[in-house]
This record gives sequence, C-alpha cells and structure tokens, in this order.
Amino acid sequence: MNPKIDLYLSKAKQWRQETEKLRMIILDCGLTEDLKWGKPCYTFQESNLLIIQGFKEYCALMFCKGALLKDTRRVLIQQTKSVQAARQIRFTEVQEIVAMESLLKAYIAEAMEAEKAGLKVEFIKNPEPVPEELQTRLDGMPALKSAFAALTPGRQRGYILYFSAAKQSKTREARVEKCIKQILNGKGLDDS
Repeated sequence: MNPKIDLYLSKAKQWRQETEKLRMIILDCGLTEDLKWGKPCYTFQESNLLIIQGFKEYCALMFCKGALLKDTRRVLIQQTKSVQAARQIRFTEVQEIVAMESLLKAYIAEAMEAEKAGLKVEFIKNPEPVPEELQTRLDGMPALKSAFAALTPGRQRGYILYFSAAKQSKTREARVEKCIKQILNGKGLDDS
C-alpha cells in the first residue's frame, strides 16, 4: 500500500468507498501501487496496467491496454471513439464492485498475462486527417515540422483532435498559433 494513495483517499469527496474496494481487489492481485496523473495507478513489470478514475457520473477502473482483453462478459467500455487502447469498467456504487470481484480479478489476471507476453495494441497513427491550418504551418516552419514529428503519436493525435474540433478555419488557425511554442518545446497539449 502506497501512502500517496492513503492521502488521495483522505481527500476524496466522491467515490471513496468504490475506490477503496477497487484498491483492495487490485492489491490482492499483486500489482504495484502509485499515484500518477493525480489518480491511483497500478503497474505490473513497470508498465501501467490499471488506473482508478473518478468522474461526475461514475467511478471507473481503466485498463490501460484494455483493447487487448477478450471481454467475454462485454463490460469494457471505450470511453470515446478516439481512445484506441484503454477500456473502462464503470461503477456507480460499491455493491456493483463487490458483485463483480471475481470477474475483475479475472480481467486483471488476463491483463497481466498480456503484459507478460509483451502484447502491444496496434495503434492507428493519426487516423484523423491533419487539419489544413496545421499542415500549412508545418510546411512553412521546418522547426515546427520536426518538433511535431518528434512528439509521441498520442501527443500528435491530441493536437490534431483539438485543432480539428474547431468548426471555423479562423479558430483552427488561432489554436495552431497558440500551441506552436508548446509543440516546439516537445510538449503535448495537456502537458505543463
């Protein structure tokens, strides 16, 4: 048990019981506990395997490489269509977690086996088209093009989704301009 998680739980205003129950189930499976991205994160062989997430409407156990799991019970949820690897199991009360304990342990064991086997999620690199406004800036600034290419596929995709979400070209251009410095610094959209 990691004291960082104890502190996290002491400050939790919502989903505390659910998080505590999930924590006990996960620790019973022999995973290493840490606090990453402000959330309880569980690793196996130094790879992130699970994260407990609290949202307004539900608490979730996220499998970082959930797309690799068979999901015979059809309980895994792809949070949004742009999420490629992660899958969640959502809960609204602790009784749901108690009822699913053996299934959760089976899914965790399957995730551990996938990690032992070295299985990887096949990512679609930039499945969304690069917005014209970004492509114009990349073509006009070799340093920006190099910096963007050096970003991880996930960070590239984050920018592409953010820029593409704007309906007007003027807004897309403004977003690209606002992010140039961050891209040149090798940072993703949400990095500080």
